[in-house]
Amino acid sequence: MGRHGWNSGARRWRLTALLGVGAAALALVVTLLNTLPGGGSTQGTSRDGDKVHGTPSTPGRTTAPDVGWGFTHTQFSADEGSAAAVRRVEGRLSEAGGLAQNQHIMGWGADNPEPVKGRYDFEALDRRVDFMRASGSTPVITLCCSPDWMKGGRPGVDSTDWSRAALETAPTPEHYQDFADLAATVAKRYPDVRHFIVWNEFKGFWNDAKGRWDYEGYTKLYNLVYRALKKVDPDIMVGGPYLVMDSVDPRSPDASATFKGPWGAMDQRVLDAFSYWNSNRTGADFVVVDGSSYTKDDELLPDEFAATDKFTAVSGWVRERTGDLPLWWAEYYVEPADGDDDREGWSETRRIAVQAAGLIAMVKGGATSGFYWNPEKETGGTCAGCLWTTTDTSGGGAELPMYDLVSRFGEAFRPGTAHRTVSVAKDDVPNVRVLATDSTVLVVNTLNRKISAQVDGKRFAMQAYEVRWLTR
Repeated sequence: MGRHGWNSGARRWRLTALLGVGAAALALVVTLLNTLPGGGSTQGTSRDGDKVHGTPSTPGRTTAPDVGWGFTHTQFSADEGSAAAVRRVEGRLSEAGGLAQNQHIMGWGADNPEPVKGRYDFEALDRRVDFMRASGSTPVITLCCSPDWMKGGRPGVDSTDWSRAALETAPTPEHYQDFADLAATVAKRYPDVRHFIVWNEFKGFWNDAKGRWDYEGYTKLYNLVYRALKKVDPDIMVGGPYLVMDSVDPRSPDASATFKGPWGAMDQRVLDAFSYWNSNRTGADFVVVDGSSYTKDDELLPDEFAATDKFTAVSGWVRERTGDLPLWWAEYYVEPADGDDDREGWSETRRIAVQAAGLIAMVKGGATSGFYWNPEKETGGTCAGCLWTTTDTSGGGAELPMYDLVSRFGEAFRPGTAHRTVSVAKDDVPNVRVLATDSTVLVVNTLNRKISAQVDGKRFAMQAYEVRWLTR
């Protein structure tokens, strides 16, 4: 899950025995100087974590709560690799008007930001923010996950437990304020980051004893972070709860009796958690959810395209309960993963078509922003569903088909764009998904065969699973 990016390999020295003894003594002194009483190495950390990093981009006079459609950086991204490949991706993103980009503060490409209380290491996060600035994008930071000492682990730069179980452990209640203080430090370090998401998927907030989410604990953490960020700057935009909007088989004992459709039934425990947060939050500038079109058992009901109607239903349900708050989808999935959490079973044309249908469904439900979870790899060229080829070589960073979909969708359906109804031939209605504005029409063929479609008064042939952009 998380890449800490440290190279802890021992250095090799050619020294005489006498110099070797001296070096060892000096190393011992340095180690002692960089170790706090009670343990915890501070090597390479700094006390001035809230010092402004680099050259922040100049934000607009007002900060809107919407950011549009973009992507999330994961373990590997285009901030590292061949300089030519990195510049290629930066340039492509800049040409596209700067897709919104989301980065976590720990894990998914970022190191432990505060390995010892009051001592910071933002090198990896600095690099990701620099990349977002260079590509002219709207930066978003997700405030997850937390340093080990906040969740019962050991402090120190060499003590971080990068296992999935450890990374996804929430801070203990006595450290909620410490995490809020860390959030404030991050906000001060990057003053051009105006949008923050609080935590990720309620990780670590499951109450085993009660068999439900610990929504009281999450909401307490959220409110402390919200207040801390607003104290830094009242114009900072803060949102949550980033719940996974799980659906289940309607026969499941956890199924909602009232919120269901052909795609399944919502998990009532998730709805309860959302409702508690919504009723007890100190404030919010936008609301965040994530989820998949398929059920917790990986069932695509009744098929992969119709299952995306869940995004419309969930979006509408959330919007009804949060009023005018803009709705973000922090993650959205349409293809079930295998045992290694990879999604490589579909052809790229099928994958893009169902992704396009999912984006259309979210917008129809009232969502205005969302982030594609980019499954980038470190080496090896292309990968299923990636936005660009790997940046490990000078020829890397080339645009892939998924980038074309995400970037064009982001440009065509910006927040505030008016959506229009267009005519679709009666016999084509079951086979295509359509979303239109005054200038653009997006058409998706949901069939694995060629069709002749008539949309917006135009007839044209479409290949199997084709995604077509029309100009009005």
